[in-house]
Amino acid sequence: MIFKLKKCIPKILYIFFVLLSLNIFFFSTDKIFAKSFDIENIDISRPFEINFDKNQVINEGFERAFFELISLIVSSSDRNKIKNIKLNELKGMIESFSIQEEKFINEIYYVNLGVSFNKKKIYKYLEERNIFPSIPNKKKFLFIPIIIDENKKDLLIFNNNEVFKNWNINLEKTHLIKYLLPTEDLEDLNQIKKNYEIIEQYNFKEVISKYNINDSIISLIFRDNDGIRVLSRITYNNNVVIKNKSFALKDLNDTDQVNKLIKELKLVYEDHWKKINQINTSIKLLLNIKISNKDSKILSDFEKNLNNLDLINYFFITKFDKDYTYYQVIFNGTPSTFLKTMEEKNYNFNTQNKIWSIR
Repeated sequence: MIFKLKKCIPKILYIFFVLLSLNIFFFSTDKIFAKSFDIENIDISRPFEINFDKNQVINEGFERAFFELISLIVSSSDRNKIKNIKLNELKGMIESFSIQEEKFINEIYYVNLGVSFNKKKIYKYLEERNIFPSIPNKKKFLFIPIIIDENKKDLLIFNNNEVFKNWNINLEKTHLIKYLLPTEDLEDLNQIKKNYEIIEQYNFKEVISKYNINDSIISLIFRDNDGIRVLSRITYNNNVVIKNKSFALKDLNDTDQVNKLIKELKLVYEDHWKKINQINTSIKLLLNIKISNKDSKILSDFEKNLNNLDLINYFFITKFDKDYTYYQVIFNGTPSTFLKTMEEKNYNFNTQNKIWSIR
């Protein structure tokens, strides 16, 4: 009896590993292909009349959610390429939707929708139109706007500056940049005024160092009789980019003109941030990776990390045995970008062989 049991042990172990691998396989393939883009809190209202059609309201919600997503991941210049989209085409990119709230008040129908779009299908749709999307990363910048009156040779900062006062009043849901404005400080004011003659070359280090933030946007708003010129010094990851733009505005005491300037400047900064985070979906790097089966949590965590990376086009399991699970990963970028991205997730790979493995 003992002899028979000993003979059965290898077979039992083999069956166990096969079942374990199958469990991993089916667990994985349920969710491997693409993380969705989730757009929440789409509010729509319609009068509840005789010809009221709830489906039309939901369809309008789909369109609003789609264009909100496009505003998050596509630069303003490329958005003109997709002003119109067929409803059936749009619906084909939706993974799921939920009615989070609906109510009738005074014969008005109100609904709040959440819509999830398939990331892979969205990327394919944009790629077919030669549009490279961006990862919708939110980011905080220290923002210092300075109005320079070239006629009076004077600087306006803090509460004397209408741009400063109104910058964070009208916030838009689709903006990725959050702006931290400096506190009013006489020492900072004197320091900046002291550098008036070299203001375009001045790096503002003395002012920026007071805040626990490394990335900044300094806006030098030059005002004269001809209009407004804005020189923006954008610092991110110790890299500095200078942007120079003119505006046909003159009166920075006029609320409408100030708000127009703020809106256009924010668009410039949003587009620049999207460019930094742009994904080249035409690059499809094929990687083969094997992960040990010794710990199922390691497999699960690896898949979670892949699933949460926007640069991962998709991934799937190609095969498995009692020792390893083998993955094929399609990555929108170079090998060095993949390795750097995964290193931030605490993964280091042995790349000496055709099939990479974790060290």
